Amino acid sequence: MDSALTYASDHASRFVEELKAWLRIPSISTDPAHAPQVRQAASWLADNLRDIGIGSVEVIPTDGHPVVFAEHHVSDDAPTVLVYGHYDVQPPDPLELWDADPFEPVERDGKLIARGAADDKGQAFMHVKAAEAVLACGDSPVNLKFLVEGEEENGSVHLPGFLREHKDRLAADVVLVSDTALFAPGVPSIAYGLRGLAYVEVTLQGPKKDLHSGVYGGGVANPINALARMIADLHDDDHRVTVDGFYDDVQDLSDDERQQYAALPFDEQAWKDEAGVTETLTEKGYSALEGTSGRPTLDCNGIWGGYTGEGAKTVLPARASAKISCRLVPNQTPDDITDKLRRHFEAHVPDTMTLTFTDLHGGHGVVVDTTAPAMQAAAEALEAVFGQKPHFTREGGSIPVVADFKKILGLDTVLMGFGLDSDSIHSPNEEFGLDRFHQGIEASIRFMDAYAKQER
Repeated sequence: MDSALTYASDHASRFVEELKAWLRIPSISTDPAHAPQVRQAASWLADNLRDIGIGSVEVIPTDGHPVVFAEHHVSDDAPTVLVYGHYDVQPPDPLELWDADPFEPVERDGKLIARGAADDKGQAFMHVKAAEAVLACGDSPVNLKFLVEGEEENGSVHLPGFLREHKDRLAADVVLVSDTALFAPGVPSIAYGLRGLAYVEVTLQGPKKDLHSGVYGGGVANPINALARMIADLHDDDHRVTVDGFYDDVQDLSDDERQQYAALPFDEQAWKDEAGVTETLTEKGYSALEGTSGRPTLDCNGIWGGYTGEGAKTVLPARASAKISCRLVPNQTPDDITDKLRRHFEAHVPDTMTLTFTDLHGGHGVVVDTTAPAMQAAAEALEAVFGQKPHFTREGGSIPVVADFKKILGLDTVLMGFGLDSDSIHSPNEEFGLDRFHQGIEASIRFMDAYAKQER
């Protein structure tokens, strides 16, 4: 391990330059026009995996974007770690808010700024370079498999089928993922819980066409007004969701978990400053930290209808639409919540309108046992890197494939992320601290060594 750590330090600058080359490929999975660049990013990664000495590397087609699969077998007696990541990125829009070309990486103030720097090329590449370091200095202490997909930002719609089809090839002891964040700068953490997701779109149709608001206003129901009322009524005064049965399966936070939340070094004022808000808004009885990771939510993510261009157009719209997402906690399921949302909206549609309800996608939440050998190995690795014990935390985001790994492959996942909430992922000027990039490589090397020594 010491030789591998020295190798990683000696080649740190080259690792960054290689990452920059990968970041220059605009692998935007949601935009069909970028499908060639998505395939290019997959091929680039496959070539890099071959270059570091992994003999079995494939770019496997799916009905969507390809999956990069690689395998390095050391011994039947060694544990197997399946490293998951994704090489696709979010669209960079709005381009005018970027300080530079989003696909021309820039180093500034110790950070690498580019689309995909933190989510997830930079974090996935940490494990590739950790593998290079251990292979260059003898061999890996664990069997390694890499599964890097190109559709995470598009819902990973084809990945469950891929997992089922290749279940035998993907056999492992644990999955290792770096697509989450540290609790705070310099404060190591391991996520043991993620929320699930239910995402829908609703449309209210009123008149058969847009109408002149002067001629028809006051005599015809307005779909925007009606939809706005329906959305406003989705929460009560305690900021609890009013959808019937929404909380039926919610597993509340235990006293021990609430004590763990209270012990976290959370700076609420700094959190509000980063978010650009002056007050928090939480479900009554829960802190901001608990509300953003341990409790279910419902939010309107977008709403539109009528005229939204420059200037004025006095129109009474024919329809109004909204996108709505729910973050789910363990025991809640996306199918059940989506069905309850459908019934709620159907029960509240005005007589003058019709409803179109569309289930867009969803995913299950997950909680991992923090005492498991792999979790303890990760804790040991992070403590060695940061000089302090990591916190076990729950995160508010969703990584649906983590639940799929458990359901389809029977594998738990170690979420050992090195991002920060302030990295502006999905936003202009996404960044990744180069210190964290190198810390992630070191932690990955140390994790392999510690996990190989754990009793299972």
